Amino acid sequence: MMIGTRLAALGGVALVGALSLTACGSDDNGGGSGKPAASGDCVKSTVNAAGSSAQANAMSEWIKGYQQSCAGANVNYNASGSGAGVQAFTGGQVAFAGSDSALKPEEHGPADARCKTGKALDLPMVGGPIAIIYNLKGVDNLQLTPATIAGIFAGKIKTWNDPALAKDNSGVKLPATPIKPLHRSDDSGTTDNLTKFLLATAPDAWKFPGGKTFPAAAGGQGLKGSDGVSTGIKQGDGTIGYAELSYATNGKLQTAKVQNGAGDFSEVSSDAASKAIAGAQVSGQGNDLALTLDYKAKDGYPVVLVTYEIACEKGLPKEQADFVKSFLTYTSSQQGQSILSGLGYAPLPDSILTKVQAAVKGLS
Repeated sequence: MMIGTRLAALGGVALVGALSLTACGSDDNGGGSGKPAASGDCVKSTVNAAGSSAQANAMSEWIKGYQQSCAGANVNYNASGSGAGVQAFTGGQVAFAGSDSALKPEEHGPADARCKTGKALDLPMVGGPIAIIYNLKGVDNLQLTPATIAGIFAGKIKTWNDPALAKDNSGVKLPATPIKPLHRSDDSGTTDNLTKFLLATAPDAWKFPGGKTFPAAAGGQGLKGSDGVSTGIKQGDGTIGYAELSYATNGKLQTAKVQNGAGDFSEVSSDAASKAIAGAQVSGQGNDLALTLDYKAKDGYPVVLVTYEIACEKGLPKEQADFVKSFLTYTSSQQGQSILSGLGYAPLPDSILTKVQAAVKGLS
């Protein structure tokens, strides 16, 4: 079974497909091992979902593990991007959505209305670092401060031998190659988290608002999806962009070390991201588990995101509700989370994961 976001044209047109998986009911709806129930308990139906491309590689692996025990039911996940996923959810086109950021206040009303008799919940499911990826011949182990990253993506730092880059990389010979910044052209939670990081850590250098849409005034070239950006980086010397670590790893791309709140340049990794995510605070109410991340974390790699599943607490038709509950029980289980580190993601800290498992148990 393949995920349809593996290829993207440099012009930004991604070939986004669907993920099909077999799903079943579970006797352990509180999390636990997450082992799927016997085939007789499977919900034999087809459920559509869409959204975050950041979690697409995790979703692909969840599919492989989950479908081994159950047959006769399918969920089609379209990795169309967080913005498109939320729109599809509020429009009633999908049973749940993946998003790299929690619902905005203006999004909660329509999402709650879509759930009819309940609320739309933000359920953290995948953590991970946003890698600053680049392609520069002869320069490995690049180091960047938040202010330098902001200057690059704001179009103020234009060549690789700029004094700001030279200061960050003392003793390194940097070429005069023009910098070609690449960003997401589609609405993206990855962009949302990157711009929040820049606003929090480099407000003097980043004068643009945060949000899922990369500000057009900042310039640079936009490409669709994390696949589009990573493909663009791989094909162009002098380029720099951002994507989830799994895309950098799969594409064998160069990644920069980023300075954290303690002043240390941290290498991007799942473990380093987990250290930063552990400082997140729950800002949602009840079973809504929207998180506030600490982008100034003094431990670990600071450019992180948590990608959510947006799901109805109540209000879906029973068959769909049972299906969603069953699948999210597996993804939030220790079994489901254990596969993430090997893919470049960060498993949720136990302090957050236990809350997610309790919220999933309450879905109906």
